[in-house]
Amino acid sequence: MTTAGLMFATYLSVAVMGSAAGTPAAGAELQQKTIEAFEKYVRFTEARMDAEERGERGFLYLDRLGSAEKAAAEKQARGAAPFIAKLETKDNTTRIDVPDGLVHHWVGVIFMPGVKVDDAVALMQAYDRHAEVFGPVIMRSRLLGRNGDRFRFYLRFYLKKVVAVTTDTEHDGVFGRAGPDRAFSRLHSTRVAEVENAGTSAERQKPPGTGHGFLWRLNTYWRFAQGDGGTWVQCESVTLTRDIPLMLGWIIRPFVTEIPKESLTFTLVSLRKALSKG
Repeated sequence: MTTAGLMFATYLSVAVMGSAAGTPAAGAELQQKTIEAFEKYVRFTEARMDAEERGERGFLYLDRLGSAEKAAAEKQARGAAPFIAKLETKDNTTRIDVPDGLVHHWVGVIFMPGVKVDDAVALMQAYDRHAEVFGPVIMRSRLLGRNGDRFRFYLRFYLKKVVAVTTDTEHDGVFGRAGPDRAFSRLHSTRVAEVENAGTSAERQKPPGTGHGFLWRLNTYWRFAQGDGGTWVQCESVTLTRDIPLMLGWIIRPFVTEIPKESLTFTLVSLRKALSKG
């Protein structure tokens, strides 16, 4: 699953925050008002996706660009690195405020020559293999259950960047078809818990919603469109983290805006690499 790249962005931002202060970042507790605002953001985002998945709007983000912009984006997506753009969902024209939290909303598109939609979807559904495909950021992965096109799965994320961070997550996912050559999925985190002393006899999970606020919620939305001698793969992510302390905003904000691009690049390129090997 492509959450690997998103975790990289979140973790590195907080790691830098901790090192800048000289100590680990102070704890943050997830508040009900933050959850409700994030859920509102997701509702408006998924309402837009409903029309796209039904074929009433452009299925891929690139399909909704102007001709010149689309040509440039397709050229980028065919190269070594994917095309990536920052998104924001609004309530009509009004920004959706998320108190005490930050929403990170990005989309990435990459072209995978010679790959079929069915092969890409099959690998995304092989959750027992995701530690192999997206390691070392995903340390462990396990399918918890499946009912048709609905999946439950577990992922453990790890990153050592100034500080070492380990997080256990559980997710629900549903896959669908928009046609014989088009597929999509919606993946929602259902449990996110920081892990202390990971890999030792003293390992323990913190209660969800407590800890440093490295990651509170993570949704990823995938599109697969076969054509042009391969498959176009798109990942759109909506992630919730703690807000940035005022005193350190000037340090952290550039990382919030720049690192997710690198994260999506890692995820999509790793997927293309795995599919190119069959």
